[in-house]
Amino acid sequence: MSNIARDSDIIELMDAPFFDYGDKVRANRTIRNDGTYVGKEIGEVLVKKGELGYVVSIGTFLQQFYIYAVEFLDSGYRVGMKRKELDLAAPSHGGEEPFFPRATP
Repeated sequence: MSNIARDSDIIELMDAPFFDYGDKVRANRTIRNDGTYVGKEIGEVLVKKGELGYVVSIGTFLQQFYIYAVEFLDSGYRVGMKRKELDLAAPSHGGEEPFFPRATP
């Protein structure tokens, strides 16, 4: 088991999620399709650095990381992202109108 290649030695799941549902977040890097986004080519840009979105779901990955499903308004994509790929733009309780994600078919 010690030969498992991990993205980081940090196990985020030991703490509460950094972001909360409805938080307004900003992508701090460009995100390309790694093959997990259906209908887009591998390598195609899904999210541009600086694009704003809202956390609509929180899951886990590899029993190590939180994955935040973020609905990006400009592109219309819902993309799963790690904490290190996001910055908080405004907390969900910041006095803004609450964000309600679009219905998915």
